Amino acid sequence: MITLFTFGPAFGLPDMSPFVTKAHLLLKLAGLTYQANRKGFTRAPKGKLPYIEDGGEIVADSTFIRLHIERKYGIDFDRNLAPERGAAIWALEKMCENHLYWAAVRERWMRDENFEKIAALVFRRVPSLLRPVVKTLVRRKIRKDLHSQGVGRHSDQELAELVKRDVAASAALLGDAPWLGGDQPCGGDATLGAFVITGHAPEFRTEVGRLIGGHANLMAYKERMLAAYFADFVGT
Repeated sequence: MITLFTFGPAFGLPDMSPFVTKAHLLLKLAGLTYQANRKGFTRAPKGKLPYIEDGGEIVADSTFIRLHIERKYGIDFDRNLAPERGAAIWALEKMCENHLYWAAVRERWMRDENFEKIAALVFRRVPSLLRPVVKTLVRRKIRKDLHSQGVGRHSDQELAELVKRDVAASAALLGDAPWLGGDQPCGGDATLGAFVITGHAPEFRTEVGRLIGGHANLMAYKERMLAAYFADFVGT
């Protein structure tokens, strides 16, 4: 049995992390039986989730989880894609993971109203006397990470312009098809699906969510993804 280590459902989402959601989707797309475990963060080999344990083998990072699935179980997520289409989808995935992701992090962690919602969940087990200090230190680290990555250096208006282009590119590549892979989902759908689902989290007020909501095909895609792969999910 494969074990996927997750944060768990939160804010009406199957998982608050797009990367954990991506891993869920990869395992579901592959048709593999697995169990979710919310108690693995302190043992995460790269200090982040997700990671899986499969027959004693530990695999960290959602992309390496995908490669593990493909190699061990002989699954080709992109078997129906022309090389050019596969290349475009790979580029879209990296845009989501290395650009749109950071924009969403900034909006969640640096916008006070969103941060307080996250803090109430993430730091709920921290002793009350220490909680303000821990919140300040963690938020300071994330602000530093955002500045180092570059997204933290932009004005709100500049960031909104970049996010607008990211979301528009996602909508354009999806087009009128039900999936990035056409009639059948491909590996890239695990990534785009995860970022659309988590990016359009109703409990947060973000430009990412607003812009996703402005594209009818992305909203239909989100509902199709939830219905197909998270039909038994009950938000908490």
